Amino acid sequence: MDAVGRRLRAAAGGLGLGLSLAVALAVVPAALARVPAQVQSPVPPPVEGQRPMEGRSSPRDLVQPQHQPPDAFPPDYAAVRAAWRPSDVRLLAADGRELQRLRTDFSSRRGDWLPLAEVSAALQRAVVASEDRRFYAHGGVDWLASASAAWSSAWGTGARRGASTLSMQLAALLDPDLRRGPGGRGILQKLDQMQAAWALESRWTKSEILEAYLNLAAWRGELVGVDALSRVLFQKHASGLTFREAALAAVLLRGPNAPVPTLVQRGCALLRELGRPGECRGLRDFTQAALARARETRFDTPALAPHWARLLWEAGRADARGEIRSMLDSGLQAAAVRSVRRRLGELRGTGVTDAAVVVLDNRSGAVLAYVGSSGALSEAADVDHARAIRQAGSTLKPFLYVLALDERRLTAASLLDDSPVGLDGGGGLYVPDNYDHRFGGWVSARTALASSLNVPAVRTLMLVGPDALAGRLTALGLPLARDGDYYGYSLALGSADVTLLSLANAYRALARGGDYAPVNLRARPGAEVQAGSRLYSSEAAWIVGDMLADRPARARTFGLDSPLTTRFWTAVKTGTSRDMRDNWCVGWSADYTVGVWVGNSAGASMRNVSGVSGAGPIWHDVFDWLYRDHVPPAPPRPPGVVEQAVSFGEGLEPARIEYFLGDTAQARFAPPDARADPGRPRIAEPVDGTILALDPDIPWDRQRLRLRAVDAASRPVDDARWFLDGEPYGAGGAPDWAPRPGAHVFELRDAAGAVLDRARVVVRGARFAAGVPASIPTGLPDGLPDGTPAGTPDGVPARIPAGVLAGGRAGGRDPGNHSVPQGKH
Repeated sequence: MDAVGRRLRAAAGGLGLGLSLAVALAVVPAALARVPAQVQSPVPPPVEGQRPMEGRSSPRDLVQPQHQPPDAFPPDYAAVRAAWRPSDVRLLAADGRELQRLRTDFSSRRGDWLPLAEVSAALQRAVVASEDRRFYAHGGVDWLASASAAWSSAWGTGARRGASTLSMQLAALLDPDLRRGPGGRGILQKLDQMQAAWALESRWTKSEILEAYLNLAAWRGELVGVDALSRVLFQKHASGLTFREAALAAVLLRGPNAPVPTLVQRGCALLRELGRPGECRGLRDFTQAALARARETRFDTPALAPHWARLLWEAGRADARGEIRSMLDSGLQAAAVRSVRRRLGELRGTGVTDAAVVVLDNRSGAVLAYVGSSGALSEAADVDHARAIRQAGSTLKPFLYVLALDERRLTAASLLDDSPVGLDGGGGLYVPDNYDHRFGGWVSARTALASSLNVPAVRTLMLVGPDALAGRLTALGLPLARDGDYYGYSLALGSADVTLLSLANAYRALARGGDYAPVNLRARPGAEVQAGSRLYSSEAAWIVGDMLADRPARARTFGLDSPLTTRFWTAVKTGTSRDMRDNWCVGWSADYTVGVWVGNSAGASMRNVSGVSGAGPIWHDVFDWLYRDHVPPAPPRPPGVVEQAVSFGEGLEPARIEYFLGDTAQARFAPPDARADPGRPRIAEPVDGTILALDPDIPWDRQRLRLRAVDAASRPVDDARWFLDGEPYGAGGAPDWAPRPGAHVFELRDAAGAVLDRARVVVRGARFAAGVPASIPTGLPDGLPDGTPAGTPDGVPARIPAGVLAGGRAGGRDPGNHSVPQGKH
């Protein structure tokens, strides 16, 4: 009797239904006696789509259950399907095409709900054969399987298998109270599960039950649902699953975390049952390869806009179905991604690994394309470089010139002096330089902006003021962290940090005639013109656009044929940040604004890559795609813009038709200094107030300071008479001087000895001048052992070579903006 008792207890623990052998032999006949006669006979497979017969009794009538299923159970099939949510949200383009899936639920990995017609017949057969052989014959509970499982469990004969039908398993998936606990299911919970399966069969068709089960079941690890299973483990759609793949999937249902040998054994047995014994060959390797893909990306899932999908999801743009409808143009987005990959491939070996692209609709403010990184080419593909803070470079110059035009401080034909300038920065001089380290003398504002000349931009900012420019940039939505006093005159050359998205939208304000509006995340097809606020006059914005669209005006720096040249009207500006860490290309047409950034995630310097060679080709590709089948018209000229023929004195620039704001027009422009005193020379180098420091690593006799004198038109003066500390130093336009520690004064004098110009220079580093010959006086003031004169700034670095600016920038406290040129083209 003890042995029999042990077997009965084993049956209670091993039964798939949780019933002991006694329950199976005593309770089941009683239940069958109470079931209508038509149910006791074998049930043929129902006609597809036909509802099972009503009125079947339930084992719930026999034993008082511990759980009362809700009266609404089972829920309606359509409601269950409608309530299904993938673990990803889907980003849809304006035309409804899927561009991106973004995982937002990490509790499990779920795909789409698949209709039964989209699941391979092989998988359906395999699942039924493995889990519920008489699925189409029973009414929710397979009593024969229950008795067989009880007998096998009690007497240890045959393979131990559970007897839960697909309907019973689905009931547990639909009702959390019916799910198996850590200690298994008790008899009463099993009876409730049987009752729920019976109710399910009374309201759902067999096809609906099988379809729901395949979509709700857990397969392996975090994979839930047949769509996730097939697209991840087998990298294909569920409709294409083979018998071998179906067999592996089916045995995963029985043991989702079973080891490979067990899965292979079960899978091969199932394949033989399905009449496919030949598929057992190589099944172990196949199983290992499939399971190794458990964490791979979904098969055939587009990944064109991950960063834009995340931005919109974080902004709450996903609907109840997990869809994010955007205004992205699917064709344009794909073209932008292709261009990034192709152009970065061409720049291999230059330190460029990343790029970002933003395309905006000028009217509505909708984002039509958004590429946040270069994907697989990137060292940080998940970083959204379109929203990363980067130094702006020369891309801020258009906002400087449009402000100067609007305030009538200059015109497009006004002459600006492109010659060396030194500005007091509080801790030294700010000495801007041009990208090519050449100076062109007097140039028009049109040429200065189009050719991205740095010194004229700084001189323009001297007219406008850093605070005024910083305030306007902030109003344009650029994320300036400090006020204009902090940046000083280096703001003209882009020392502030911006993001590509904010910069492109600021350019959109110029494209809209000076009317600013934020990026519109809620734009819809056919949206009207977005309302905005006016920051510039439409006339000034149009003139700046005309300057940036002028090919001859930018030829000095970029040539006539470059990626900035398009077959239709576009206004474009490039920029390169300090040390070539970032380069930009931003421009607009009458319809669109396109911004491109190129660089790398680490912020390392690129090698010989500027805005025109890095970002420019991508910008060109995007605009070519936008206007691939037509040529857009140029923006119309506002009524307040006046056309005037102009000429320039001394042949500085060719005569041309120029555009002016209202009464600012004039016909002739000439350098003001040349008209007043064309022959008066001045000191170009060194700039008055220069502070130098001797480099201890360079022999003293190898360190030199260049002296240069020019006339009012910035031409070299060959007969200049130089004086140093009151003594004649030499004649000629460019002698060199070996710096001596101390304070010194350079003078230019005419033949009569009259002083024409004067420049004061301080040289530091006497402690490193041990190799200075004793015959050469150091000029050290008394009481200052290092030669620092009283009243000069402290803390100048000792390792800055002679001739290099030490300390500071105009009007600010940023130690990173010394003499290194910024705002390159």
